Amino acid sequence: MNDRYTVISADCHAGADLLDYRPYLESRHHEAFDAWAATYVNPFEDLMAPEADRNWDSDRRIAELEADGIVAEVVFPNTVPPFFPSGSLTAPAPTAEEFELRWAGLRAHNRWLADFCAQAPGRRAGVAQILLGDVDEAVREVRWAKSAGLHGGVTLPGAPPGSGLPELHSRVYDPLWAVCEELEVPVNHHAGTASPPLGDDPASRAVFMVETTWFSHRALWHLLFGGAFHRHPRLRLVLTEQGSGWIPGVLDMLEYYHGRLVRAAPGTAGTLTAEAKFGAGLAETMGRGPKEVWQENCFVGASFMRPHEAPLRHRIGLDKIMWGSDYPHDEGTYPYTREGLRAAYAGLPPGEVAAMVGGNAARVYGFDLDLLDPIAARVGPTAEEISEPLQEPPRDATSPAFAVGGAPRVW
Repeated sequence: MNDRYTVISADCHAGADLLDYRPYLESRHHEAFDAWAATYVNPFEDLMAPEADRNWDSDRRIAELEADGIVAEVVFPNTVPPFFPSGSLTAPAPTAEEFELRWAGLRAHNRWLADFCAQAPGRRAGVAQILLGDVDEAVREVRWAKSAGLHGGVTLPGAPPGSGLPELHSRVYDPLWAVCEELEVPVNHHAGTASPPLGDDPASRAVFMVETTWFSHRALWHLLFGGAFHRHPRLRLVLTEQGSGWIPGVLDMLEYYHGRLVRAAPGTAGTLTAEAKFGAGLAETMGRGPKEVWQENCFVGASFMRPHEAPLRHRIGLDKIMWGSDYPHDEGTYPYTREGLRAAYAGLPPGEVAAMVGGNAARVYGFDLDLLDPIAARVGPTAEEISEPLQEPPRDATSPAFAVGGAPRVW
């Protein structure tokens, strides 16, 4: 019996080198791309040489992940696609022409990603990008992504205040939920894509850090109260790189408001008149309550689970948690994934650890464990190794995996 864990990172990032996107654009966009690329300024330190090629060098990537004990990965975007000024899922473009170009850039990334995943068959689940400003185009891209083998699903942009987009609870997005349900495409909502622009002074950066996860969490209650899971009961939502310790408390809060508003609905015995207008029609829109929806439809890409979160695993749902390394980001666990897993999971039952570090991700994203287990038998961390408590973190580790409650652990 294999005593090594099959580790699947549910949160990694990749993208093409800038000029390598050009062949994936329609030729009519090449002139515009050349002009854009000539003035492009890289906004991200982790895209600077000599580490940038971790994003697109397939052989280097496999070697480093295997050295870290990881056999497969869910691949979110990282590099900036053509025609975007910064991150790929910023507020909608200001003009129709630029919006068209940005769609062209996302399609180029998705097509590059399909080829990149094909270089490591069965070991990469690519996550396609879409924009919400054209739902019909988003639906077409989801269908293309599924046919191209990007079984990581789709990354759902946020609709931050000021974006001009309908809120995520709007029924305008029903065609998108419908196609994702039909094709069994996971809808991933990654942290950092839902915050409004705040500026770049010290206060703005601090406020961003305080608020960014809250803005990311909003997708959960928007889809829940908006009835998306009621109308599309097989829709799956994955909340990635938002931590996991917040989930039990938020579910309790959502249950409280749900019960309070449903009880306040007109015609309900004991109606609270002052709140009746808020609860009108909610039960019919939502169907099931928040905790039941969570158990049936939702998952968490817990990059990376911290030691204080592991004791909450049964309240979160042991079958909901998918660990992630956040490779190749500086805050990721590489090259100390084994130590990060020890910090979070030492002393837990091996079957539970196996589910959180790989089994759940295999089920949600369709990885073939018969393919991956033999690789894990060669490179995966052993159950004995992960069961050993971490006495102190590696001295040069930069990952929040080695923190407790948001503060550095006292070792």
